[in-house]
Amino acid sequence: MANESTPVSPQRAERLILIELNSFASRSLVEFIKCINFFLFFSPTPIPTLCTSGSATFYSPCARTRRGVTSTELPAEEGKSLWELVVEQFEDLLVRILLLAACVSFVLALFEEGEETTTAFVEPIVILLILIANAVIGVWQERNAENAIEALKEYEPEMGKVYRMNRKAVQRIKARDIVPGDIVEVAVGDKVPADIRVTSIKSTTLRVDQSILTGESVSVIKHTDPVPDPRAVNQDKKNMLFSGTNIAAGRAIGVVVATGINTEIGKIRNQMASTEQEKTPLQQKLDEFGQQLSKVISLVCVAVWVINIGHFGDPVHGGSWVRGAIYYFKIAVALAVAAIPEGLPAVITTCLALGTRRMAKKNAIVRSLPSVETLGCTSVICSDKTGTLTTNQMSVCRMFVADKVEESGCTLHEFSITGSTYAPEGQILKGNKPVQCGDFDGLVELATVCSMCNDSSLDYNEAKGVYEKVGEATETALTTLVEKMNVFKTDLSGLTKVERAGACNLVIRQLMKKEFTLEFSRDRKSMSVYCTPVKPGSRSKMFVKGAPESVIERCQHLRVGMEKIAMTPALREQLMCKIREWGTGKDTLRCLALATHDAPPRKEDMDLENCTKFVEYERGLTFVGCVGMLDPPRKEVIGSVKLCNEAGIRVIMITGDNKGTAVAICRRIGIFGEEEDVTGKAYTGREFDDLQPEVQRDAVKRARCFARVEPAHKSKIVGYLQSFDEITAMTGDGVNDAPALKKAEIGIAMGSGTAVAKSASEMVLSDDNFSTIVAAVEEGRAIYNNMKQFIRYLISSNVGEVVCIFLTAILGLPEALIPVQLLWVNLVTDGLPATALGFNPPDLDIMDKPPRNPKEPLISGWLFFRYLSIGGYVGLGTVSAATWWYLFDEEGPQVSFYQLRHFMQCTEDNPVFKGIDCEVFESRYPTTMALSVLVTIEMFNALNSLSENQSLLRMPPWVNIWLLGAIILSMSLHFLILYVEPLPLIFQVTPLRWSQWIVVFKISIPVILLDEALKYISRNHLEGQLTHWVPHHIGLVSITSTDLIVRHHPHSDPTWGGLEPLPCQICGTSLTPSINHVVSTNVTAKELLTFCSCFNPR
Repeated sequence: MANESTPVSPQRAERLILIELNSFASRSLVEFIKCINFFLFFSPTPIPTLCTSGSATFYSPCARTRRGVTSTELPAEEGKSLWELVVEQFEDLLVRILLLAACVSFVLALFEEGEETTTAFVEPIVILLILIANAVIGVWQERNAENAIEALKEYEPEMGKVYRMNRKAVQRIKARDIVPGDIVEVAVGDKVPADIRVTSIKSTTLRVDQSILTGESVSVIKHTDPVPDPRAVNQDKKNMLFSGTNIAAGRAIGVVVATGINTEIGKIRNQMASTEQEKTPLQQKLDEFGQQLSKVISLVCVAVWVINIGHFGDPVHGGSWVRGAIYYFKIAVALAVAAIPEGLPAVITTCLALGTRRMAKKNAIVRSLPSVETLGCTSVICSDKTGTLTTNQMSVCRMFVADKVEESGCTLHEFSITGSTYAPEGQILKGNKPVQCGDFDGLVELATVCSMCNDSSLDYNEAKGVYEKVGEATETALTTLVEKMNVFKTDLSGLTKVERAGACNLVIRQLMKKEFTLEFSRDRKSMSVYCTPVKPGSRSKMFVKGAPESVIERCQHLRVGMEKIAMTPALREQLMCKIREWGTGKDTLRCLALATHDAPPRKEDMDLENCTKFVEYERGLTFVGCVGMLDPPRKEVIGSVKLCNEAGIRVIMITGDNKGTAVAICRRIGIFGEEEDVTGKAYTGREFDDLQPEVQRDAVKRARCFARVEPAHKSKIVGYLQSFDEITAMTGDGVNDAPALKKAEIGIAMGSGTAVAKSASEMVLSDDNFSTIVAAVEEGRAIYNNMKQFIRYLISSNVGEVVCIFLTAILGLPEALIPVQLLWVNLVTDGLPATALGFNPPDLDIMDKPPRNPKEPLISGWLFFRYLSIGGYVGLGTVSAATWWYLFDEEGPQVSFYQLRHFMQCTEDNPVFKGIDCEVFESRYPTTMALSVLVTIEMFNALNSLSENQSLLRMPPWVNIWLLGAIILSMSLHFLILYVEPLPLIFQVTPLRWSQWIVVFKISIPVILLDEALKYISRNHLEGQLTHWVPHHIGLVSITSTDLIVRHHPHSDPTWGGLEPLPCQICGTSLTPSINHVVSTNVTAKELLTFCSCFNPR
């Protein structure tokens, strides 16, 4: 009755059941089939077709006739219109101020008369061209920003094979027409068309490459058994096939449970679409700077205009109050143009572009220019394991065979193998001494099993100059081992690298002929090959490899040299004990047992169609030996991790691999100490999910390893790190990594990764190497330091221009600089040295310092004072140069300062200006003097910017040859506008005499002395106080060396070195070596604190 009163609509039923399908899909098959039948019951127009698979019967609805089912392909992203993107480019406050200044200047230019008519239009046109160029670049970047989402289309399968009522056999249809409930068949080489629950496997094994989702390169073996855990991660859903993954081997039938945006790859698309791209720290600081600058500009411009209200009616304006108001309004506009560093965006872009070129030479390809600088304040690197920290080349590093059997047990020959790549180069060591493998009978047979029980091979890539795998990684590791062993002492001299790739394996395979393979199956956990000898007289053999516990259980004998010894329970336990030691110790090796069947059944008597009998054929085995392999760490990673620790950067491994392997690799590369307790520092995805949100947040603060994670975990970890104000670099290569790559401040994709990962990232590693990230971070720090220097240079220059215009307006002096001259200086003359400052050499200790606080102001209080001091002198010197010409130049009018201040009252009838031609106040000489002083003084100021605090005596100009070249070029351009027609007319300047140039240099050179004095104060009076950023331990801490030595350790006597231990102010760590170093060398507090590990919060 309830159903009659509240009928369930087909559309609502579909939505409910689609949710349930994903929940039940990987669990009980019976429950899942019930769910499918319930779904079909409510389908409005079910067109059933019978498809049998084993003992289960399924009904599939036809996609074309079902109503209410939306498209099952990933929907296209709705991007912003071109107009919306253009408008966005003008939302920046600095840009709007410039745009307003250009518009006002254009209107004022329409009313100019005489010679100024042409030059008046230069200023607004130049400003508009700059704004248009910035808008074009911004729109282009925006157009490419969402490519990552559309790149997911690459992984959408185009076709699928389904069973439908209108065909008796399987039919191929477009993947977009497949719907939940369809019966789908997949085979080797197919791209899975939807998320599918496997119901029947039609081959001995089903292997799937799902690296685009999980990031793990090893293919996964699938089965049909239920996965009862409702919280199983994708890696553990062994009975599910995921849309977009590839079938590596086998054939299977299954039922569709999700399509389109409901698939796992669709969920990733939604995560990416919902991730907002945040501004980089530099962009945020520049925005804040723009807001501050706009307020100051507005205030000063209004002040200048208001202060001169009394001069609006001066005779020079013809007695017109309106003309006077417009005149001073033009001065206010010129002041705005002078205050805005128009060249700053171009210089920053150029500096970042140069940085990208340097990074590209180090195999780091930067896709987003602002990210170059962001790398410099990276405080956490979240790195994938496979291929980044490791070589992604499985390598056998240990093996053993039996030596002899005694009453007390069995002794083993244990060997270690050098070499961590697929290159067939390395030594076999026994007790750290090289051995000839051919001298050990057990090793000859072990090499034979490794070579024959193998479908992989090595290939030498001549273009890349490296050896690559052809086939499975595990089997390729065995192939490489055989080449290193060279058990038959094959002469390898004279072979090319292509021939060397398989020389030793070829010798073995010439002795035996492989008849057929019994593929790996999940129940017996092994695979085998049936081989017959090439030369008659020998019996056929089966070679077996597989999981040690399974293979050893089926072994009846143990190979000792050339003999067979009966396998006893004690021997089995001893062998398994050694294997467990390898599998759970420091290395956490993946172990494979190798065995032979010396008397297998005749191949005619074997039923190869029935895989359930394979285990019977593999009984009565003889154990040969065991190999232990791993994906080894890259050689250079250990040093890079150590460098990160010294630089205050925390390295976190995030991997889809199991926890034991992940922790073992962490220990090997230095993320964890060899004996360090990892409790609370290493988590699986499941363990992390079991924590409460607040505990999760605290766990992320301490953890350095996350294993068995899914895409959602990565994004959550990035979110927690960002809540601590950490700047996070996240690596990834698969589609599953894309949301986290996009969310992190620095997304780093692997060169061998998917197009989706690359499109979502800011940087691509062409060599997939973790060490390249560290090199990029170092480059980013150097770029930021250089950027601070040229920003300091440009801002102090602009402050000088503002002071110049402000002084002339306040004192009532004639214009010293006009807008077109200011534009020329800001864009061209200043721009060249500013760009060259990007080539300043990096500090030698750049990676010995902690990451900078992303919240620290771009301009600190002391820096602001220095800007004002230098800028004040620049402005004063510029006004002084123009004033000197009026008062003291031999060919000038030599008027009094009073007359100069009241020049607007100059008329023929005014007795104050008797004998003075009033047109002299419109001469080009004073503006030329002012412009020349401004350019020259800023060239000297560029030399000051070589270092923030180092004297020019310690860091001479020739350390940056590019800067010297830029200064020479800038001065040449200045001479060009002074002496080459018609440029003097455009810029309203005139050639200067030699005596006038001497005055220009006299006024300009003291700026060096002034900045040297300010640097001296910085070095000797301000560096003793250290502000060090420790983001999630203790926030901002101010410590001086005196605090550490005297206040916290009264027994330390600076006169004799303080031999007693000194506790660190933060953690109490003993700092005895540090204090001895401080007392003996008088280092600063900044250098002292590098000795204390608590200042490495990671």
